[in-house]
Amino acid sequence: MTRRIFLILSSSFALLSALFAAFQVSAQSEQFGSALHDFEVTTIAEGLEIPWSMNWLPNGDMLVTERPGRLRIIRNGSLLAAPVEGIPAVHHEGQGGLFEVLPHPDFASNKLLYLSYAKPLSNNSGTTVIRGTFENDRLSNVEEIFQADTQGRNGHYGGRLAFDDAGYLFLTVGERQAPPSGDLQAHPAQDLSNHNGVTIRLHDDGRVPSDNPFVGQRGARPEIWSYGHRNPQGLAFHPVTGDLWEGEHGPQGGDELNIIEAGNNYGWPVIGYGVNYGPGMPIHASQQGRDMEQPEHFWVPSIATSGLMIYNGDLFPKWKGDIFVGGLAGQLMARVDLGNDGKQVILRETLLAGIGRIRDIREGPDGAIYVATENRGILRLTPSD
Repeated sequence: MTRRIFLILSSSFALLSALFAAFQVSAQSEQFGSALHDFEVTTIAEGLEIPWSMNWLPNGDMLVTERPGRLRIIRNGSLLAAPVEGIPAVHHEGQGGLFEVLPHPDFASNKLLYLSYAKPLSNNSGTTVIRGTFENDRLSNVEEIFQADTQGRNGHYGGRLAFDDAGYLFLTVGERQAPPSGDLQAHPAQDLSNHNGVTIRLHDDGRVPSDNPFVGQRGARPEIWSYGHRNPQGLAFHPVTGDLWEGEHGPQGGDELNIIEAGNNYGWPVIGYGVNYGPGMPIHASQQGRDMEQPEHFWVPSIATSGLMIYNGDLFPKWKGDIFVGGLAGQLMARVDLGNDGKQVILRETLLAGIGRIRDIREGPDGAIYVATENRGILRLTPSD
């Protein structure tokens, strides 16, 4: 009798264990469909606080920034408990904090790691870039290579970084929530004497390239590459065309995808496709303006665009050359098909609808797509078809 009870209990326990294991698998791996690829989503790291940016080192380690000011390491599929030492204090108020992490293109030989963050100042905070030597899981020899001269509130810092093939470093800086009112042409994002609402181009050590578009222009900051932006939080070079694509927040509507070119004015707040918060009153003088660039694509209503990636891997061949954009308020990932020439938006598809607030999207060394979410940690997308 005792043996029979033991066998029944053992069988029941085995069944429950199997069901629990099946539940764990289903909770960690989900199936999704799309127009061109079916894919599987697996959670690879949890317990992160507002993961803002992801990147990889040559040894396979993934680095992840947490906006409160921590740099974390995911090694062999596991999140290390201790944050990286040597990270400077950040201004973690409002939308401020630690933003981008980016290895130098020659990291394997020079060990240089770049970080952007909101630097605490005596009367404000500013989008700032540092670089340092990253060895033995710590950052040392830290030097500041750029600090934006901006005024505004604790938001719209920008903070995305990207290197081009020539080794120039690009940085986005938001307009810092400077309110559009009165003479829109006099808004700080239309004023080249400050860094509100711009993209920046630098040498890798912070020096200003002599061929920047506003070098030598009286009253203009020589670091500026383009201006008239609101809050650019996506930045990536197209791997085939070399175009610099940027994604930026509109207000209620008017999120933009732009191709960034030297010296161009992208219009904020004079032109755009959004309306103001609250009663939804108009902001812009019009939707088009002389000597102001039109977006390649825009969203109405806003999805609150975040990280931007252009896929170039082999796991999803039908997505090659497509732009992937994260949505914060939209809680989705948007796929934007650029067509055969890589320059013209021909189709947009919504993926991962309702997944949560997406901060960053990256193509991993394995060709998988990685997504940083505020509520579910780091996700990995692989084909299931």
